[in-house]
Amino acid sequence: MASKELRTFTREEVAKHNIDGDLWIIVDGKVYDISRFKNLHPGGAAVLLDSEIAGQDATEAFYGLHRHEIIEKPQYVRLQIGVIEGEKSVIHSRVVGELSKVPYGEPTWLSEGYHSPYYTENHRRFQKACRKFVDEVVTPDANGREDDGKPPSKAVLEAMAKLNIHAMRMGPGKHLKSLELMGGIVKPEEFTYFHELILTQEFARCGRRGYGDGLMAGSVIGLPPVLNFGSDELKAKVVPDVLSGQKLICLAISEAFAGSDVAGLRTTATKTEDGKHWIINGTKKWITNGTFAHYFTVGCKTEDGFTVILVERGEGVETKAIKTSYSPTAGTAFVTFDNVKVPVENTLGPEGGGIFVMLSNFNHERWVMICSSARSHRLIVEECLKWTNQRKAFGKPLHSQAVIRSKLAAMISRVESVQNWLENLTHQMNNMSYKEQASKLAGPIGLLKMHATRSAQLTATDAVQVFGGRGITRTGMGEFIEHYHRTVPFDAILGGAEDVLGDLGVRQAIRGMPKNAKL
Repeated sequence: MASKELRTFTREEVAKHNIDGDLWIIVDGKVYDISRFKNLHPGGAAVLLDSEIAGQDATEAFYGLHRHEIIEKPQYVRLQIGVIEGEKSVIHSRVVGELSKVPYGEPTWLSEGYHSPYYTENHRRFQKACRKFVDEVVTPDANGREDDGKPPSKAVLEAMAKLNIHAMRMGPGKHLKSLELMGGIVKPEEFTYFHELILTQEFARCGRRGYGDGLMAGSVIGLPPVLNFGSDELKAKVVPDVLSGQKLICLAISEAFAGSDVAGLRTTATKTEDGKHWIINGTKKWITNGTFAHYFTVGCKTEDGFTVILVERGEGVETKAIKTSYSPTAGTAFVTFDNVKVPVENTLGPEGGGIFVMLSNFNHERWVMICSSARSHRLIVEECLKWTNQRKAFGKPLHSQAVIRSKLAAMISRVESVQNWLENLTHQMNNMSYKEQASKLAGPIGLLKMHATRSAQLTATDAVQVFGGRGITRTGMGEFIEHYHRTVPFDAILGGAEDVLGDLGVRQAIRGMPKNAKL
């Protein structure tokens, strides 16, 4: 359908159309005839008939109440009848894949004129491709599924599989061998933790926390034990299906009585008389992706101690959705194992050696969560900078108030400190063996996760104060603020509670104290 021809008007001409039945307004240099629309306006007709709105430039008023995407909706685009002579529209929709121009809206390495010792031109091309994919494929689905609570669309998982994104989310390793990554932008042997950091942070930009966990987050923590400790036969059966997005896997450790304290777990696994099978009984709680997972990496109490076993969904396995403060799209579940029969070949690592299997996974899990937390945090800083620049209070921009600038300063300082510490630790990971990472980085990663999630919660609280009532409203100007404030506690709990991880870091530091260190 051909676009309608737009006329050119002067501001004086528009000003004549300022009464009920003949009502025009100007928004960003564009002229809209809202004569018929006024009675459909959610805020009531009286707002539009105000003498400062009717026939006048309503740009400031509009952007004080609405996000830009509102005026882009087809029903409102149709109301435009022209443009103002000699003026150009200055507010544009964000172009797919583009970088933000808002100060601190991007990590320093992506900001114009800044430099970094960590990132190469290959990282920049990789980031550009990731952002384009997320903007075009992931974000539209994230918005829909966050609302209806359904799992991420299969089409999205399959699109990710075509670029081998599921495999890249497991980090560098042998599992990437011979795969074409992101359309060939990076070779498997060149893929580093910085590529994974970029990938994780680009996905976090969709700003939908439940969807982010629903997007096979369970695989990120549930599949590595299979990759690292499963038999060749087991890996051949499970890994291809998971990395192709055809089947999902989750990590099932936490229990109602024990939390994530493996010493207190009550789920048991006992061998049959012939020694060929495990019989598993017990329950697990708060299991991410559990409601739609095909496989469960389960922590069990066995005769030799703590053992990790892979369980396939089948007879005796039941899952029930748990209602949490974020979307059901994450698939958070209560899982019951009732006399579930599992081949002993599904044992991951040695019997009784489950602690080592789990500990080897914790660093990467927590590091991934920090990557995501840092980028989600930055999205809120950008929202606050935009809002305080366009919102007027007492006739001046909101950022003219010292108390607001103080909050912004604290937000920026927090997010920048997290990102820079994260990049330093990522550099260490790239230059350490897996064994060195386990011995040297468990404490620092624990401390950074504590710092990241505490910082994020402080920013969430400040952001609500900056946005006021809009910050606790699920739609409109403050929708991302409300969502963030409601869901940010997940990061503080998942992967280890803040206090536990802080203590882990300090205990590791104390163990490393030299005996001759005295005041």
